[in-house]
Amino acid sequence: MKAIFAAVAALTLSAALSGCIVTPVGYGAVVAEAPPPVPYEAVVGVAPSPGYFWMGGGYAWVGGRYAWQAGHWAAPRPGYRWSPHAWRRSGNGWRDEGGRWERAR
Repeated sequence: MKAIFAAVAALTLSAALSGCIVTPVGYGAVVAEAPPPVPYEAVVGVAPSPGYFWMGGGYAWVGGRYAWQAGHWAAPRPGYRWSPHAWRRSGNGWRDEGGRWERAR
C-alpha cells in the first residue's frame, strides 16, 4: 500500500511540475514559459562614485513565476568584464543565464 501511495504521489508531483521547470542547468533553470519583455528602467539615478556602471535588471524564476530584479550601480573589477543576465532559447524552453564577471581577455 505504501509503495502505491508513493508512486501516485511521485506521478502527481511530476505532472504538477512539468509545466514549470524542465531541468536545472548552468546558471539557472530551463523554464517552459518565455520571459516577459524587459521593462525600460527610466530612473537609474547618478553613479555613487566615478567609474561605477549600471547593471541592468532582469527577470529571475522565483516560486514558479518570473519576478523582476531591479538593476543597480556596481564598481568595476580590474581584469574582469561584466556579462549581463539573459534568457536564451534552449530546446523547448528558456535557459536562465545569470549575469556574471568574466576574466577580460
